[in-house]
Amino acid sequence: MSATIETIEIVGAVLFAMAVLHTFSTRYFEHLAHTRTAHSGLWHLLGEVETVFGFWAFVLLVFMAVAQGWGVTSGYLDSRHFVEPMFVFVIMVIAASRPIMQLASDSVRSVGRLLPVQPAIGGYFLSLSMVPLLGSLITEPAAMTLAALMLRDSIFATGASKRLKYATLGVLFVNVSVGGTLTNFAAPPVLMVAAKWDWTTGFMLSTFGVKATLAVLINSIVLTYLFRHELSQRARLSAQAAGSRVPVPLVLVNLGILVAVIFTNHDPEAFMGFFLIFLGLAEAYNRHHDRLMLREGLMVAFFLAGLVVLGGQQQWWLQDVLSSLGESTLFYGATALTAITDNAALTYLGSLVEGISDEYKYSLVAGAVAGGGLTVIANAPNPAGFAILKDNFDDQSINPFGLFVAALPPTLVAVLCFRGIKGQLGDMFDWRLWESWFAELDRPFLFLLILPFVVAAVGLLAMISEHRRGREEDKPAANT
Repeated sequence: MSATIETIEIVGAVLFAMAVLHTFSTRYFEHLAHTRTAHSGLWHLLGEVETVFGFWAFVLLVFMAVAQGWGVTSGYLDSRHFVEPMFVFVIMVIAASRPIMQLASDSVRSVGRLLPVQPAIGGYFLSLSMVPLLGSLITEPAAMTLAALMLRDSIFATGASKRLKYATLGVLFVNVSVGGTLTNFAAPPVLMVAAKWDWTTGFMLSTFGVKATLAVLINSIVLTYLFRHELSQRARLSAQAAGSRVPVPLVLVNLGILVAVIFTNHDPEAFMGFFLIFLGLAEAYNRHHDRLMLREGLMVAFFLAGLVVLGGQQQWWLQDVLSSLGESTLFYGATALTAITDNAALTYLGSLVEGISDEYKYSLVAGAVAGGGLTVIANAPNPAGFAILKDNFDDQSINPFGLFVAALPPTLVAVLCFRGIKGQLGDMFDWRLWESWFAELDRPFLFLLILPFVVAAVGLLAMISEHRRGREEDKPAANT
């Protein structure tokens, strides 16, 4: 029996690596959908990032059913906790509704008038700073949904440059991951360890609060300054006549439902009940609602559920790796590991290690949230922002390598804030620490760690080659 379990774990790790590889290859499947039209529907399905982990989780479940029987497979599914995918689906749909969006937009505009900049530039800055920090109260998935929708309408849908789109996406993902750490219930990686380690909101505010706020503000200020001229142009293009407004009583009712869902985020029976009330009100007052984001929410939930199923088979190697790292190398290791696995799963597995110091706990969580914007799988709210914004990119697809590169600078800022403020800024530039960390890594783990970077490099070479072919094809047309 132990051999069978070991085989399942190895297969689970291989399928997880395949899912990571697939995440970086979605543009290839989108290309096949346009060139191999006989099976375009299948290629388009495989080109949707939201289906990646659900697809490979299905492959794992089929293998488990064949190898161990449906009873064992069903028991494994029962042992998984799918509350987070359900909650993200519910909060995403409610937060994206017109009453909540109207309240959020009005709040941003009101604060924006107080800033000594153009209202459009101030609104952009606040969408990247105030809203992610607000995630510490309304939860990170809600903050991601609100910020992504506001940025979509003001920037992404107005013909913004590719540089502005990817830079905004990278900062948004990092700021949301960092901005939810001011409380002990809003950020998934914090929520996983808060009860066991007795981390209160007061502790989070004093230990992470100033550092997280500083990282969010630096990222937002620098990006807003760099693109200030283009932001002014985009604002003029996106100016629209005000539509019909939702009555204040209905806004307050929807806000009450949102607060109730957040308060009961651990109890699916309760927040699903509030969600049904919301759906009933949305149908009764449909003139005050736009199309609900049910499809997008379900796709994001499917993605996260697949991550839960596949992630359950990674404990055998992840926990050993985390327990073997020192406090300094753990911080950077957690930041890097987050790129290939959900940071909430990472902190949960770290919490299973017994007898760890307070420095170890801080390094694990700080590293996990600092790296939460590098990929779409790094943080649970990322798929929500991905689903909302992807249609405004070329081929209705976000290049994972482009996201990774765009998220590196704000990630470095977060690393410096969480690590540098602690008085160990020089650690980042100490080659001996990096050499020691790599020497401690298991070879299978090292393979999984560098896999997305190798795939990203191949993707970059393919993009360069495709761009060159396009230029060569354009030359004869220009000559004629």
